[in-house]
Amino acid sequence: MSNDLYRFTATEALKRFEDGSLKVSEYATSLLDHIDRHQPTVQAFEYIDRSQVLQQARALDDVPKDKRGPLHGVAIAVKDVIYTKGMPTQHNSPIYKDDQPEVDAASVMMLRAAGALILGKTRTTEFAATVKGPATTNPHDSSRTPGGSSSGSGAAVADFQAPVALGTQTGGSTIRPGSFNGVYAMKPTWASISREGQKVYSLILDTLGLYARSIDDLKLLAEVFGLKDDQPPRALTDGVKGMKFALLRTMVWDQAGLGTRNAMERGAELLKSHGAEVKEIGFPADFDRLPDWHSCILKSDGRTAFRPEYMVAKNKLDRSLVEHVEEAHGYTRKTYLEAFDGVSALRPKWDAIAQEYDAVIVPSVPDEAPGGIESTGSAVFNSMWTALHVPVINIPGFQGEHGMPIGLSLVAPRYHDQALLEVAKVVGEIWESEGGWKSKL
Repeated sequence: MSNDLYRFTATEALKRFEDGSLKVSEYATSLLDHIDRHQPTVQAFEYIDRSQVLQQARALDDVPKDKRGPLHGVAIAVKDVIYTKGMPTQHNSPIYKDDQPEVDAASVMMLRAAGALILGKTRTTEFAATVKGPATTNPHDSSRTPGGSSSGSGAAVADFQAPVALGTQTGGSTIRPGSFNGVYAMKPTWASISREGQKVYSLILDTLGLYARSIDDLKLLAEVFGLKDDQPPRALTDGVKGMKFALLRTMVWDQAGLGTRNAMERGAELLKSHGAEVKEIGFPADFDRLPDWHSCILKSDGRTAFRPEYMVAKNKLDRSLVEHVEEAHGYTRKTYLEAFDGVSALRPKWDAIAQEYDAVIVPSVPDEAPGGIESTGSAVFNSMWTALHVPVINIPGFQGEHGMPIGLSLVAPRYHDQALLEVAKVVGEIWESEGGWKSKL
């Protein structure tokens, strides 16, 4: 049996489980051996237990074919702010060291019911709420950050330590690591997947995030999690030919580096060369305050989200989170309501704009992953979409001046997740093959 089974996508592994050419235990052993070799450098996992994983795998091998779920044997890494029965959930916080709630989050419960193999817990910034990096490194260059807060999930998928992984996003915690690590990342429509059992930062912003190395694998997860549009997405038999895209640099374009500027130009050129129409658009003036409103909501919600930990162990809480609770940010309840209501009014306006196109192309990050792992980088190009509750997919394919991956994001109206997946598949085929970046892992 080949020792590179760990390189399979979820879709490829499922085919082999189905035809009987591969056992889940064989696949799990290959993954675990690969993780053992790479964990000292990449440090994607906060918790993983070999015997526990193999026990799960052997139990899955014993499931009769007619009883198997749609994710039978698919290995999944879970961000360590999501409760996972039988494994600790520590939030990268000394307050919760070795804490082990004996309950699965709703997302993990659905994955288990679908037959998934839960590998372990991936590293996160503290409570998925700071920009201070954990020990995780970028698998393409260990001197650089993998992004955050879903640092370990993005790195694990990029490094073939898991075919798919769960993250979360309150600002840019799913899309940024997707771009920095050169993998597909999806932030679905807000509240389209249950968040029960994951650490709350902001109820109005928190969204479960998904990582994979192919759109087909994201589709597998979307099906299990029940993502559904009101209208079935149309078949895209001619690729992007005849499709309409908007190119939106956003109101924070001045923070884009050369790598992202080049990626936006190249991405649009490639789509045009394959027969698509690309039209540059701008935000209407009433969207100008969107980034500030997101920040206000985030920090205002943080004062209630972290108050319990503040009261129990303030000295063990990151200073930025202490400042949330102590309201050092200066936001009043009046400004919070203004931001809350302001963003709410913008959401249907964005839907109306985006409905004119098959997708809107926007930056994922300011540039390639910055050097050092002390900071996970800027979410400046992500937070507006989190606030608007819209589905976003990072597509890899481009690179910066140091050869590191840079992705671009496709955005759609709310509850157009399945349609966006179909568009991302045909766009991804072009950008991955012709965008100029290839993983060397």
